[in-house]
Amino acid sequence: MLDFSSRIQDQESRIQYPRTPVSTIQRLSYLSPKTEVRESKIHGRGLFATADIAKDEIVAVKGGHIVDRKTLREKITPRLGPVEIQIDDNLFIAPVTDEERELSMLYSNHSCDANLGIRGEITFVAMRDIRAGEELTHDWAMTDDDDYSVECKCGAPNCRKIVTGKDWQRLELQKRYEEYFSAYLTRKIAAELSFRAKRGTSQSDQ
Repeated sequence: MLDFSSRIQDQESRIQYPRTPVSTIQRLSYLSPKTEVRESKIHGRGLFATADIAKDEIVAVKGGHIVDRKTLREKITPRLGPVEIQIDDNLFIAPVTDEERELSMLYSNHSCDANLGIRGEITFVAMRDIRAGEELTHDWAMTDDDDYSVECKCGAPNCRKIVTGKDWQRLELQKRYEEYFSAYLTRKIAAELSFRAKRGTSQSDQ
């Protein structure tokens, strides 16, 4: 928005024009003022608590553009790497330019012993009380429905060693993260449970 409080006066016509303000850098994603990004033992840079964070307190909100899977795989990931949050089978939120990448990143690394969960599609909240100094992590099982399989080096005592894009289907994770899956995966889990229940009822009637 132009700053109409400061104007450059045309000396010939005496017509006043709004002066374009100096551009400011504005993040696409929200990070709590109780956090900071620094080097992580898990991977590269990570997000850390600089003050105590209460259970269910908002820690971050992912921002970016809504893109489909084809655009993400062909145009964004090859250039920017894994920068997206999935919000539906074929929809993702992600930055689309090199300049937007840093402004969109949350730097919440994966951990099999995560302390952040999801509210809605893009809001990250504390699943428990978090002390200052702790790294803020989430489990990819809370957000992803994909075909990848990668080695996990999170270092957690309960590390799964291999993390896949279908881990949301694991019953022990559905129980652990019951209230903290993304809304997208919550719907998929509910549909899967309904299908199992109907199949069980059908089989018991035979």
